[in-house]
Amino acid sequence: MIFITAKFRVLPEHADRWPEIAAEFTEATRNEPGNLWFDWSRSIGDPNEYVLVEAFRDPDAGAAHVQSEHFKTAQRALPRYLAETPRIVNTTVPQDDWSELGEMAVPVKD
Repeated sequence: MIFITAKFRVLPEHADRWPEIAAEFTEATRNEPGNLWFDWSRSIGDPNEYVLVEAFRDPDAGAAHVQSEHFKTAQRALPRYLAETPRIVNTTVPQDDWSELGEMAVPVKD
């Protein structure tokens, strides 16, 4: 799978509304056939920073994402709300879902 994490520094005056601002892009991406997940989290250390964790089934699905109309729309619409260019880590990993964190295993409850 293609695994991507990106950090978005949002202008302070738009930070509280970022989930709403990015909602159409988020929903459209989640509906792509090759999307495995597309999840936003707000940083605890910086309330103007959102972290996006996303994954796509394979390179073809990743390519379809960046060629989609909703991606092109986001490229035009979202930068005006940002304080800087988002930073990204993009890699291919040999799995298709999350693995359990064995070091913090939770016992099965009855």
